[in-house]
Amino acid sequence: MEAEQAREVIPHGDPFALFQVWYDEARETEPNDSNAMALATATPGGLPSVRMVLLKGYGPEGFVFYTNGHSRKGQEIAVNPHVALLFHWKSLRRQIRIEGELTPVTPEEADAYFHSRARDSQLGALASDQSALLDSRETFLTRYEDARARFAEGEIERPAHWTGYRVVPAAIEFWQDRPYRLHERRRFVRHDDAPGGWVSSLLYP
Repeated sequence: MEAEQAREVIPHGDPFALFQVWYDEARETEPNDSNAMALATATPGGLPSVRMVLLKGYGPEGFVFYTNGHSRKGQEIAVNPHVALLFHWKSLRRQIRIEGELTPVTPEEADAYFHSRARDSQLGALASDQSALLDSRETFLTRYEDARARFAEGEIERPAHWTGYRVVPAAIEFWQDRPYRLHERRRFVRHDDAPGGWVSSLLYP
């Protein structure tokens, strides 16, 4: 057991390549929403705020999700673009933490993703004033039916405030469960002068 415990399972190298491996494995083992991630933002006064969103694209340039820019998270992002992400895959007993700064996707990217969604989901985005007070569910469903009638034919126009954001990571931390709570953690920090642009260190669990 001692030899096995001493073996490092999170290698130094390219954190995006490692993310790809872990994400591919999660897509095979997680029963629901392997692309779900917690997104943490902060209010102008520094109060934390967190919710689940879905990863819709990733690569060396960052991690992408889409939302209503008028929502609470959209308003917080507009004031403070520094955010954190968390993936937790219980089936693999792994998690990944990502810290970075948001940049908006291009209108072309937002259009492409919006129109890739189910038509009813597009209509729902039109009908929802996300995070605003709602007097009754009936009001929301009435707005949905109104949008459905308005766009009975043809392409649904993406609302300008419905868009995507890319988290450009400054740090990525991988965590792997190991026996007896002797877990393994490795943190990658972006450093332009380092080989590959990243330095990494093991952390005490």
